[in-house]
Amino acid sequence: MAYRLFEGKEHTSSYWKYRPSPSDHLMQQILDFVKKHKGHPFELAVDVGCGSGQGTVLLAKHFTSVVGTDVSPAQVEMALQHAQKPNITYRECLAEELPFGDSSVDLMTAMSAFHWFDRPRFLQEVHRVLKPHGCLALLNYTFDMELSYPDCCSTTLNQVCKEFYAVLHPYRSPHMGSSSIELYREAYKSIPYPVKEWHDCVWVKRSVPLSSYMGMVESFSCYQALLREDPQKAKRLSQDICQRLMAIMKVTSAETEVELAMRYFCLLACKPQEP
Repeated sequence: MAYRLFEGKEHTSSYWKYRPSPSDHLMQQILDFVKKHKGHPFELAVDVGCGSGQGTVLLAKHFTSVVGTDVSPAQVEMALQHAQKPNITYRECLAEELPFGDSSVDLMTAMSAFHWFDRPRFLQEVHRVLKPHGCLALLNYTFDMELSYPDCCSTTLNQVCKEFYAVLHPYRSPHMGSSSIELYREAYKSIPYPVKEWHDCVWVKRSVPLSSYMGMVESFSCYQALLREDPQKAKRLSQDICQRLMAIMKVTSAETEVELAMRYFCLLACKPQEP
C-alpha cells in the first residue's frame, strides 16, 4: 500500500465498531457478475485491504476459501478476533505484493481500500493472480452521506453534516485527490479488459444510532488527521456537531436511531482468457 493508515489500536477498534459492511444488494451484484462471467466453482476469494474484516466475512459462504489481507498488523489482529468461519484466513502483506500464485484467484475485492494503494502496481498484481475469467470488484462510498429522522427537516439536519465534512476536508489526504470517485473512474478507464462494468450512485440506507454515525465519521482518515494535529479541536468539533444534530432532532440521547443513507459506487472487471 502507498499509505499506512488505520494502524493504532484505538483507531482499529473504532474501525471495527463503526465502519459499515457492504449491503447484501452490493454483494449480490458482485456475485452475479462472477457467476455470469466466470461461473462455478467459486474456490478462492481474496479481500485486499480488508481492515478488520467486515467485508471479508460476507464472502465466506460463497467461496471454498477466503483470504483477507492488510498491511496493518493491528487491523489483521482485530480481524482474527472476529474470524468465526473456518474457511477464512488473514495475511499481513502489501496490496502490491500479494502472496498468491499466478492465475490462482477467482475473485479479488477491495472494499473502501483501493484509493490507498499504489494503484497501477496493484492492478498489475491483480492481473497476475487472477485466473482467466477471474473477477475484480472495487467498491467504495462517497462522503456525501445523508441523515433523516421522523418529523425532522432533513435539509436542516444535513446542513450540519455538510458543515462537519467541510471542516474535515482540508485534512483529507492529497493521495486521494479532490474526490475518491474520480480515482475509481480513472481505474475503470485504465483496465484493458473488454468485460467490465461501472455502477454509480447505489444508495444504501440503514438505521443506526446517531452515535454510530458520529463514530464512523471519526474513524475517517481526515478526522484522524485532525485528531493527531489538535486533539481538543477534534473532540470539540465532534461534540458540537452531535449536540446540534440532537437539538434539531429534539432528542437527548445520541443512541437515538437515525436513517443513514450512503452512496456507493462499484467497479467490476473480468480478466480475459489469455491466448
